[in-house]
Amino acid sequence: MRLFDAHNHLHDARLDPHRAALGPALDAIGLVGAVVNGTREADWDAVAATVAARPGLIASYGLHPWSVRSRSPHWLEALIARLDDSGTRGAVGEIGLDAWIPDHDLDDQRTVLLAQLKLATGRNLAVTIHCIQAWGPLLDTLRAAPLPERGFLIHAYGGPAEMVAPFAKIGAYFSFNPAHLAPKKHARREVFRNIPAERLLVETDAPDMAPPDEYNRHPLPVGADGRAPNHPANLEVAYGELARLRGLPLESLAALAEENFRRLFG
Repeated sequence: MRLFDAHNHLHDARLDPHRAALGPALDAIGLVGAVVNGTREADWDAVAATVAARPGLIASYGLHPWSVRSRSPHWLEALIARLDDSGTRGAVGEIGLDAWIPDHDLDDQRTVLLAQLKLATGRNLAVTIHCIQAWGPLLDTLRAAPLPERGFLIHAYGGPAEMVAPFAKIGAYFSFNPAHLAPKKHARREVFRNIPAERLLVETDAPDMAPPDEYNRHPLPVGADGRAPNHPANLEVAYGELARLRGLPLESLAALAEENFRRLFG
């Protein structure tokens, strides 16, 4: 089986105590490709080092809405330099809008988002977008913005079912996350039951968004932050349960996800 993780943070320090065992575990589940997303200037070096250490990984650099306030005066020049180094094999993200964080400033977030979308569009690089409680503003922003011809990913999509079609119309893909298997996420699972097949991807967001305990095939111990990180090999859980949700053989879902991944990320 050939599996592709459309969104993760494999460079994250929370995975460092387990790093020696990660590679064999990912080999065992059949991981072929994955996108490693940076979220702030301070972690872009770690993204580059992680991608250099394993074939099949794609570096994605971006300024996450949670990091907008702490950006340096030269963040955009630094991002351009990273994309220059990555060439056509890179991506832009994780970027987006978030109205959940306290004292959020959507106007400032939108300014930063638009600057990054412009860079991605000029280079036709895939974009990965984060959104919480800002679905209307995000759709309005994307409709009016330059967008890369190859499209963009809304990772761990949690928006309304009725917004799938308008997002897809302007180039969106949607990735299923194993955290969607929690009982309270029933509505999200129903959305993913009906997302157009040609717009469907699979992700882990590791070390975040772990599956519920009863689905967790790769449990990790609690870290210094008091939480157990999500093992990236739980990608196989997301694939298996999404195939079950959509009534597909696992091999068929894997082939579909590979085709979609390659179309978006190259």
